[in-house]
Formats: sequence, structure tokens, C-alpha cells
Amino acid sequence: MGLYKTAPPLSGRMGALWCLSGIAQSAVVEFGCMGHMAYGRTFLHRMGSFGGKLYSTHIGETDIAMGDTSRLTCAVEWVSETQGIKTIFLLPSSVPEVIGIDLKALAQELSPQFPDTRLIPLTAGGFDVCGHKGVELTLLELCKTFPKEMPLSEQPSFNIIGSCADMFRFHADAAEIARLASGALGMEHLCTMTSGTSISKLETMGAAHLNFVIRREGEAAAKYLKERFGTPYLMARPYGIQGTLDWLEAAASLWGRPADKAFIRQEKENAMEQIAPIQAVLGRFLRVHREENRLILAGHADVVQGIGEYGKECFGFTTTDCYCDCPHMAGPHMAYLDDDAKERISNDSRGILMGSGELLRMAKRDQSLQIATPDDIWRHSYEPPLAGFRGAVNLAAVWANEMMRIH
Repeated sequence: MGLYKTAPPLSGRMGALWCLSGIAQSAVVEFGCMGHMAYGRTFLHRMGSFGGKLYSTHIGETDIAMGDTSRLTCAVEWVSETQGIKTIFLLPSSVPEVIGIDLKALAQELSPQFPDTRLIPLTAGGFDVCGHKGVELTLLELCKTFPKEMPLSEQPSFNIIGSCADMFRFHADAAEIARLASGALGMEHLCTMTSGTSISKLETMGAAHLNFVIRREGEAAAKYLKERFGTPYLMARPYGIQGTLDWLEAAASLWGRPADKAFIRQEKENAMEQIAPIQAVLGRFLRVHREENRLILAGHADVVQGIGEYGKECFGFTTTDCYCDCPHMAGPHMAYLDDDAKERISNDSRGILMGSGELLRMAKRDQSLQIATPDDIWRHSYEPPLAGFRGAVNLAAVWANEMMRIH
């Protein structure tokens, strides 16, 4: 791993933790240094991710030199027998990965000792796996492990795939998407993978009629569920008024039944009633102050792309610069947010910047413009969303308030 002036890219281990920390009725046992999980637990709880129990074995010089894994055995026994948790994810840290500890083999060896406990080894702990790949691999492993064979639910139902703790306001966005799907399509919400879920909810995923995939890392999991259960999936995040209307239309088309037009019309009217005056004032401001007619977005590729399209469509931002936090998602129209890009962006005072709490502090911008992690303040699940109709109203207000600060 290289040296970084700012927060370094997170590893596959953190990607796995982003997914697993929200799953109730389970525990994560990390075979690694005690400090790793202590900091990880504080970081995840501060982001609003609760549910799973997080433990670390600690690891000493003798364990590393001799390849001793007895601490892991003792930790599994304690969690299973003392805490009564019967689903345990085994997670490596960087040191066991480097010295070649085989967690899959260890899980097979331990399984006969704990016949009533499900041991699930995850292997995205090395430096060669980035955080987003860790999310993808973990979501896929969850779908391969937990959903049971069962008939479709009597009432039409759906799952949400990809709501994890690394996405800013992940609880709020998932709740808005679930509200829209329930209201427009009359569908029951079964499971959100993985925020605010549990092992028992994961087991019911095969009963859903539709899967809504809200980040590209969830597509592999959705493809697996389609092959196994025949469940169709929609991969998109709804942003803005038109973006949300298009998302609902695509969902209804995939479902093969008409959406509730009265519900959608009322939701659109409610949102536009609040957005219209902001649209008029902000649009005029951007036309007059051409040097400020820029929207700079930095965060997850799917998030910045959707917010950028809404800004251009509804408010007339003529220049939209998008930066993603994963080098593998960069392309001709989206640069990677490395240290140099962060420094360059933070030194440019023109336009409206939206990004992580770290980037906004560097640029001396207001924290209300945050759309990405890393973060350093406590978050909760009742904050306003960025997605959907309510997210469109929220974003409009954020831009209008920033306009008043600028002018």
C-alpha cells in the first residue's frame, strides 16, 4: 500500500464489513489485530450501521511465526456457545492474508466441532482487493449462502440489493426506494441487502417477484438470484424528478403490470410544488453568474452520475465534473478521485462542490453538501434521502442554500 495525504482507498476487508455490519442474528469474527475491529466498529456505528456483532481474536507474534490459529477456534466457541450466535462470518485481516492463512480450510476443520453453527469464511482481506470488489464478492456470497428454496410470496414483493454502509445516507435512500416501489407498484418489501436486515430476512429473498439493484456491485448477486429463482432485476438508482419517473416506469415494465398513476402523479406534484420556486431562483443565478455554473461531484460512480444528470436537467448546470472513488469505475466521462484530484478540486472555489466530508473540509465548503464517505460525524437512518422524489427536493434545497452562501 502506498502513502496517501488523505484517506487511502479502502480494502476488500472493509468492503465486507460494510456489507456484514448491518445483518442481525450474525457475528463477524476477524482473525487479526484487536485494533482493526475496534476502529472498524466505531466507524461503522457512527455511520449508522448496526445489527451484526463485530469481534476480533487479536493476533500475536507467535501466532504469526508459527501459523497458530487456536485463538480463532476459541473465539468461534465463545461467540457460538456464550453469545448464542449461530451464523458467524470469518474475516481475515491483512497479516493472515500475507502469511497465507487458509480461512476456508479452517472453517471446514472447525465445522464438525460446532455442528449447530454456520461458519462462513470470507477471503477479501488482502491488499489486492479494493473495497468495492469486496462489496461485490460479499453480496454474491450472501446470495449463494442464505436464500432458501420457497414459492413466490402471495403478495407481490421485492428486495433491494446494494444498500451498504459505505454509501452516504444508505438507510434513507433505501427507505425512499422501498416507499416508492410499495406505493406505485403495490409490492411488499421483503429484504434490503444489507442495511437493516437479518439472517431470517436474507433467507426469504427467493420469494421476491423483483429485485432492485441500486449499485453496480450488486449485479453479480442479482444475476445469481435470477439464475436460481428466475427473479428479474432492475439495476438503477432513481435521482431527480424525471429520473425517478423513468425508474418507476422501468420497474412497472419489468413487473409487467401498470403502476399506480394516481400515486405517482401526487408524488410528482408534491415534489414540484417545493422545487419550482427554487428552480426559478437557482436557474436565474446560474445564468447570471456564469463562473458559478459548475457542479463538481465526487463519490460513488452511480451516485455522482445520477445527481449530475438531475442538476443539468432541472436546474441548467452547464458544466458537470464527475469524480468516482474507485479507479476501476473511471472512464472517459468520469475521472478517478486520487490525491491529486482532491487537491486540485479543493483549491478551486468556483461552482458547487459535493463530495465526502473530508473533501468538503479541504475545500472549506459547507458539510450540507456531503454525498459520500469518509465521514467523521454521527449519522442516523432518519436523515433526508438523496434518491427518489424526496431526494430531489432535498438536493434542490441544498443547492439553493449553497447559492445563498456564495452570493
